[in-house]
Amino acid sequence: MIGQAPERLDPMVPRPHRIHDVRQETSDTFTLELKSLDADVAHDSFAPGQFNMLYAFGVGEAAISIAGDPGRRGVFVHTIRAVGAVTRALARMEGGETVGVRGPFGRGWPVDEAAGRDVVLVAGGIGIAPLRSLVYGLLAHRERYGRISIAYGARTPGDVLFATELDEWRNRGGIEVAVSVDRATESWHGHVGVVTTLLRRFSFDPPETIAMICGPEIMTRYVAGELIARDVVPGAIHVALERNMKCGVGLCGHCQLGPAFVCREGPVFPFDSVERWLGIEEL
Repeated sequence: MIGQAPERLDPMVPRPHRIHDVRQETSDTFTLELKSLDADVAHDSFAPGQFNMLYAFGVGEAAISIAGDPGRRGVFVHTIRAVGAVTRALARMEGGETVGVRGPFGRGWPVDEAAGRDVVLVAGGIGIAPLRSLVYGLLAHRERYGRISIAYGARTPGDVLFATELDEWRNRGGIEVAVSVDRATESWHGHVGVVTTLLRRFSFDPPETIAMICGPEIMTRYVAGELIARDVVPGAIHVALERNMKCGVGLCGHCQLGPAFVCREGPVFPFDSVERWLGIEEL
């Protein structure tokens, strides 16, 4: 019927996507590029910071952040660490096989709020993946933002993700990039130490800075504390949280953090709205 609204997708039903490309990033981390098998791929758009539920048929689902360029419609890119039954099943899959996708879900990074401000991004480990889509979004409209700085910490040089892209962002995008590892090898000539020490290298205007952090929660707390000590406004610090998400739409309660459901109100939150909950063990 002319003028009829498009049919809404059932968020609980996985849609089939074919694996278009597989890349092994490190010994335990890989990237899947997925393309929809549906005729209408308009639903495969996303905001930086959102996540999908990826379904390995016969095994189960896992919540995985979207790591691709938001400007590429019809493509989902996910960088995944093989740590459980579902992610290990996905790691065994090859190009041409089918994965179920539910999503995108959640609230992403505050891109509009960053306009006209200095932007500081801090990632630990695989936390660089959810920030990767944000970087591409910032680069697509580089003139809208002030200074952009990226601090990235990994366990070892062999665990550094997107090394080539980090160089490209530094050289082509006019972004300040600093990388640190916890344990160096003989061939590593870069910084060694916790990621918070990299923040001292950056120049930014604290009252006009917005910060976005993704990594282990203990890292998140220390980075936020360091930024606040440098007079960044707590409400301008945004963090991505990880919880055991099962439904993706706030129904099952598995991802509840205090009064909030991470899948629905997050996964990105202003730090000052979740700080009290992050300090409680096993919550």
